[in-house]
Amino acid sequence: MAVIRIGVISDTHGLLRPEAVHHLAGIAHIIHAGDIGAEHVLEGLRRIAPVSAIRGNVDTGDWARNYRDTETVRLGGYDFYILHDLNELASKPAPEGVAAVISGHSHRASVRTVDGVLYLNPGSAGPRRFKLPITLATLDLDESGEIRPFVHTLG
Repeated sequence: MAVIRIGVISDTHGLLRPEAVHHLAGIAHIIHAGDIGAEHVLEGLRRIAPVSAIRGNVDTGDWARNYRDTETVRLGGYDFYILHDLNELASKPAPEGVAAVISGHSHRASVRTVDGVLYLNPGSAGPRRFKLPITLATLDLDESGEIRPFVHTLG
């Protein structure tokens, strides 16, 4: 059975760690859930795989105007809704029928499923904040209709 692996990263705040690049090697697509921090982060990610990215609350430079606050991307037959702060779901609701909601902002990795929808926050892969671990996530998509999330601690 063919498996498509997607990388999910957030809150890089201008830092693309070598460990993140290593963990994302060989994946099919990267989702960045905001607080990119600088265009060079996306340029580095694009050298690995195609990137879908949204703007977070720290993404305010001219370069950030090219990115929306939310995005729905279809990968491997699944629709992924991306927004930076999960608390904004009330004002920016996910479209009907999405398989997963991808968010960032809290710097805390979390994986949960509610009513058949995966909610994934990959945590922060940027500069360490408080004593939180540095993390990113990968998603394995297969034809069985299952999305398997994995959170990876870096460093």
